[in-house]
Amino acid sequence: MSTDTTSAPNFIRNQIREEIEAGRSGKIVTRFPPEPNGFLHIGHAKSICLNFGLAEHFGGDCHLRFDDTNPAKEEQAYIDAIKADVHWLGFEWAGPVRFASDYFDQLYAWAQHLVREGKAYVDDLSPDEIREYRGTLTEAGKPSPYRERSAAENLDLLERMRTGEFAEGEKVLRAKIDMASPNINLRDPILYRIRHASHHQTGDKWKIYPSYDFTHGQSDAIEGVTHSICTLEFEDHRPLYEWFLDNLPVPAKPRQIEFARLNLNYTLTSKRKLKLLVDEGIVDGWDDPRLPTISGMRRRGYTPASIRKFCEMIGVTRADGGLVDIAMLYHAIRSDLEDNAPRAMAVLKPLKVVLTNVPQEFEEVYEVAGHPAREDMAVRKVPLTREIYIDHDDFMEEPPKKFFRLAPGKEVRLRNSYVIRCDEVIKDAAGEISELRCSVDFDTLGKNPEGRKVKGVIHWVSAEYGVPMEVRLYDNLFLEEQPDKDKDADFLEHLNPASLVTVQAIGEPSLAGAEPESRFQFERVGYFCADRHASHGDRLVFNRTVGLKDSWARMQKKEQDRKKG
Repeated sequence: MSTDTTSAPNFIRNQIREEIEAGRSGKIVTRFPPEPNGFLHIGHAKSICLNFGLAEHFGGDCHLRFDDTNPAKEEQAYIDAIKADVHWLGFEWAGPVRFASDYFDQLYAWAQHLVREGKAYVDDLSPDEIREYRGTLTEAGKPSPYRERSAAENLDLLERMRTGEFAEGEKVLRAKIDMASPNINLRDPILYRIRHASHHQTGDKWKIYPSYDFTHGQSDAIEGVTHSICTLEFEDHRPLYEWFLDNLPVPAKPRQIEFARLNLNYTLTSKRKLKLLVDEGIVDGWDDPRLPTISGMRRRGYTPASIRKFCEMIGVTRADGGLVDIAMLYHAIRSDLEDNAPRAMAVLKPLKVVLTNVPQEFEEVYEVAGHPAREDMAVRKVPLTREIYIDHDDFMEEPPKKFFRLAPGKEVRLRNSYVIRCDEVIKDAAGEISELRCSVDFDTLGKNPEGRKVKGVIHWVSAEYGVPMEVRLYDNLFLEEQPDKDKDADFLEHLNPASLVTVQAIGEPSLAGAEPESRFQFERVGYFCADRHASHGDRLVFNRTVGLKDSWARMQKKEQDRKKG
């Protein structure tokens, strides 16, 4: 498995290749450093493919390291889910799973080193005062009145912070850099905060926890990471990353490189907002198929190959390319499932059809290919009986001119079977169509009828042998292309009320044994996946992954034709 393509832009890979050719880099070591405070999403998938892909491409290693510096928001469930997601995407990390907390002792020793060197101090300012003293983008900050404490006093206060003598927010440890720097990140950033929280890895050992900025560069150095790959919002943090490496006795000096993050339309990738959707019960957990989480996409029916392909398609650049069209993501999964998903027939809006010119006990069984282009897929058996179901949308009582499906007095072919004609429409007391009476032309199996053209072909399922199932029709969770674009508005106002529609459907018998997460093309309908939670035993639930129409592929072809013309 490789994430490398010759067509996808990847300036980082090109830079590393130049470094290796110039003799400036040896073995490449990257890392994927998620915070265990939520589930991974499609933006993380891009980072995973990039970091693991670079290591694979250059014969190096990629570490999985959890940035577990805020125990109040972290859970073991998130750790387990993240490991499962990385594995499911098809990647293996080098060595054991690592944690930033593995290095807490060393980080604390390095904090003491900065204090002894006069490059860090304990500050008593409140969080609000620290923000006020920091200044603005146009005004320099001003030094804290506690900035010139002696090294001995700072070491004593820091140790007392560590042992839990002070309350949360009462003191912090800050680096002493430059309160007038045009880069606000260098205006005496916070290194440690007091948090009286038990940690999922270290228990109650620590009462102070390091900041992300103080943790990740030194963790990279300890692990021998050569390239710290992160998104563009950390570009302004790079001088701080390098300041720590230059002012501490670290064993190595990794290089930070930034790339543009993924922004997908009709989607949110803020973990805070995704957590709100989960906590408020707006979605069914972190793996709700409407969410862009890797777990949610997996449950919806996405394959690891399709997500990796999508990440290849969008490439890796420094330029913020704006919103990526979600149609590209749909194209990636549709292309995969077109080649690899077995076929089946399922009727989502069942309308009973009685074949009047066959006896009650009539039954014919057809052997149908599992996939039209895959001889390796098992043949399925499809029974035709006197009573069948077709989709309500395949019948119109008063059809327009180019409606080539079933109508009174009109003919249509049942897929893989005979041509039938609608002879009678039965309605209930409310005037709704409840049943169709049709006749079979037995001289049309595998051939066209004599003297007339039948253009329409519809899918169907035997009423006797059909399998009842629940089908969940998922759509975009938001109606607005950028649901959180307006910072003053509530993004929840843009929720799509039709993002989930559930129907009771009938499937062909071959679907009865569908395993959880097995994927199918329901012919003429779309691609569907057996829900990994709900599908078991006599209960079948299918989630719609994506429809059959590929708007992105059509747009690409139109653009190619335009360029050729």
